[in-house]
Amino acid sequence: MTTISAQTAALHPTPAQLRWQRDGVGVFLHFGLNTFFGVEWSDGSLPASGFDPARLDARQWVAAARTAGAASVVLTAKHHDGFCLWPTATTDYSVAASPWRGGRGDVVRELADACAEAGMGLGLYLSPWDRHDPRYPDPAAYDDLYCAQLTELCTQYGDLVEVWFDGAGSAGRVYDWERITGVVRKHQPGAVIFNMGDPDIRWIGNEDGLAADPVEYVVDVTPNDVHTDAMLGLGRARYLPPECDVSLRHGWFWQPGDEPKSLEHLLGIHYRSLGLGANLLLNVPPNRDGLIDAADLARLTEYAAELARRFGAPFDGELTALGDGRWRVDFGAEVAIDHLELEEQLAEGQRIAAHRVTDGGEEVCAGGTVGVRRLHAFPTRAVRSLEIALDGPSPVLAAVRGFRTGVESAPVVPSTEDYRAGDADMVMM
Repeated sequence: MTTISAQTAALHPTPAQLRWQRDGVGVFLHFGLNTFFGVEWSDGSLPASGFDPARLDARQWVAAARTAGAASVVLTAKHHDGFCLWPTATTDYSVAASPWRGGRGDVVRELADACAEAGMGLGLYLSPWDRHDPRYPDPAAYDDLYCAQLTELCTQYGDLVEVWFDGAGSAGRVYDWERITGVVRKHQPGAVIFNMGDPDIRWIGNEDGLAADPVEYVVDVTPNDVHTDAMLGLGRARYLPPECDVSLRHGWFWQPGDEPKSLEHLLGIHYRSLGLGANLLLNVPPNRDGLIDAADLARLTEYAAELARRFGAPFDGELTALGDGRWRVDFGAEVAIDHLELEEQLAEGQRIAAHRVTDGGEEVCAGGTVGVRRLHAFPTRAVRSLEIALDGPSPVLAAVRGFRTGVESAPVVPSTEDYRAGDADMVMM
């Protein structure tokens, strides 16, 4: 069981962090040369001429993200291969050297416009590791290049909600993070920075989309990447809520023959990420036409419909503080419920270390942290009110909701070994 000290609880979120936490869901868009050559990672030698998504429709991507319940999307503007999805002035290895749109295309621009039109938040992924550019072995020269690329992305495409710095390939590499994150702070002060440098949010530590109780928002280290045991030391305890990233498919980039995860698997991820107080970043990769695959759209639609069926008609409880960390929630009438969602008041920091819900002295559910949302499933019971005991320094509940879903247990997540995305270069297909 976790413990939360008064000093830990005093670390509270910035408005941008809290806004991001409440949004809950984002959609990752892995797209690039890898899409067209059948690889998960490439070494920067694939020809730019291979990039030619003849039917690219960023509005369709945004609509798919909306179906998934996302408030924002994060695009791989540059993956580890160094290929840039915008016509950067820093390298000739970009969409400007491809046949797409006659060399005049800009994927980031088309997505930025589609997001602005739909009211969807835009996030951008810029890999620090660059396997193409000859300046990468020279840290000072590459930092100049990288900051120039980041400045282009932070100044040419409107407001960003998230900037994603992937740690893969960078174990042991020293970047000028103060300078790099300073670019974001200067030009995009409302954006949260993922996991590297001077971060606002952290990685959960796996690519399966799974958190575990307790989900602590205050930490002093964070995992660096899935491929090594490297940890990023933060120097001090910081409020850093976690993001769970996972692909809808086995791989991060769309490949023929791959299929989306089952509905039950997606629901299991939902309960193990959002349901434990973490955020979810679900990768939905565009295909070689530049469209979200029909099978993926169908699965997202099915997923959204089931979430709406389960959680679309909550019984909102009225909360009363009873003192000594005890609360009563009253539903106003007797209701039959099989799920309960608790929400913590987080403006002044995470304070709930443990919770226990009882009905007439009988335990209904219990767990560790609550955070921005905590979901429990249990056998159906008829209740009018429940008592909730909280542990932690001055813990405060913000809301409690009951649901009748017809499902009395959380979904079981299949073995992650069968669903994990490829970790390295894949055979050409």
